Amino acid sequence: MSTATESGLDWRAAWTAALDDLEMDVLAVETMLLDERRLAETPPANPWRPPTELGALPLELRPRADEILTRQLAVAEEIAKRLTANRQQMAMTSRIETGEAVKRPVYLDFAI
Repeated sequence: MSTATESGLDWRAAWTAALDDLEMDVLAVETMLLDERRLAETPPANPWRPPTELGALPLELRPRADEILTRQLAVAEEIAKRLTANRQQMAMTSRIETGEAVKRPVYLDFAI
């Protein structure tokens, strides 16, 4: 009977550790999104990889997994919004710097 209990604890501990890792990755992205000055080119040092051979998620960990998923979706949406805004800003900046937005003749009055 103790073997079943121990394997049940190992199963829960493995899932808890997997959720801990996933939550830390979400927290890192949330922190990066809050820090306006952080370099976008800095990749995460150790990206999260889904665990293998864990079996089904324990029912008591489902609310936590759902909350992490909700946070992941919110972070993904925020990243998409920022990428869109960045592309729009880049397009506007390129038109302002090069004058491509308005192509009209330029006349200089040298009479003065």
